Amino acid sequence: MKYFKVLNPGLFTTIQDMGRFGYESQGVPTSGAMDEFALRIANILVENDENAPCLEITLMGPTLEILNDAMIAVTGAEIQPLVNGFSRSCWSSFPVRKGDIISFGPIKSGCRAYLAVAGGFKGDLIMNSVSTYIRGKLGGINGRQIEKDDVLEGGVSKPGLQAKKVRDEYIPSYFSEEEIRVILGPQDDYFSEEAVKIFLTSTYVITKDSDRMGYRLEGPEIKAKEGHDIITDGILPGAIQIPGNGKPIIILKDAQTTGGYKKIATVISFDLSKLAQLKPGDKIRFRTIDLSEAHKILAETENKINKIKETLKVLKYFKVKVNERYYDVGVEPL
Repeated sequence: MKYFKVLNPGLFTTIQDMGRFGYESQGVPTSGAMDEFALRIANILVENDENAPCLEITLMGPTLEILNDAMIAVTGAEIQPLVNGFSRSCWSSFPVRKGDIISFGPIKSGCRAYLAVAGGFKGDLIMNSVSTYIRGKLGGINGRQIEKDDVLEGGVSKPGLQAKKVRDEYIPSYFSEEEIRVILGPQDDYFSEEAVKIFLTSTYVITKDSDRMGYRLEGPEIKAKEGHDIITDGILPGAIQIPGNGKPIIILKDAQTTGGYKKIATVISFDLSKLAQLKPGDKIRFRTIDLSEAHKILAETENKINKIKETLKVLKYFKVKVNERYYDVGVEPL
């Protein structure tokens, strides 16, 4: 079903799900949502499979014309959704009607927002994923970001959907400086204790040369014991390479699957979502944890998502006619 016509694509808007897995040996990165937590919650709010494709909105939102009635949800960065100019809440779902116009206010915090439609977005299914990988021209719409006049299609939603909202205590806050938790390795023994100490006690700034492939950081140099190159081996999102200039590079979702720089540490999976909400100019500090603590954080995250599912607040929307035009007015029950 056709749901949206793109009137303005925004700065960089792509279709993403959780990514394509199992093809790294063929040089195909996982791609997928930079903030998996926000994508999963957006889908939960409209009763989709948690892996259903969404729009990933970066910094500046698109303007979309609604072609058929639908239930949509917006999560992630604090970017005010507007329906015909009227505000809707982030981290909630709400109805939209044929002829409505969806737009977004300026971003207040974070970097990436996710728009889910009940039924999920359709796109090019490549290697079991619809995620857009622009460098490889895979997935999404012909492997590219959305463009003006694109018509975005989606699947059929479940009947009888109600608008819902995530309780405030479960909505993350985004800051311009974050502590990112890492596990040292796999090649931290190629660095002196002093170099590792510099890495863990310094503040780094995300440079403008950063994107879905990786974040380049500016800060104190980290020198390896004997050069920075290694025989090329596999890398995954979260790996932190130290190239010859001593400035860390955090590998992200669209990165190549192999690399020849030594890796001092790896970001834990939950904190990849925190990284996704940081933008150039924002600051990072690293803290090392062990594998058991990382597993505990992962388990706590899954428990939090289950709590969110159990405690969603139902919103009531009423159709109101003003000056011969209908509007949806939302009420949050006490």
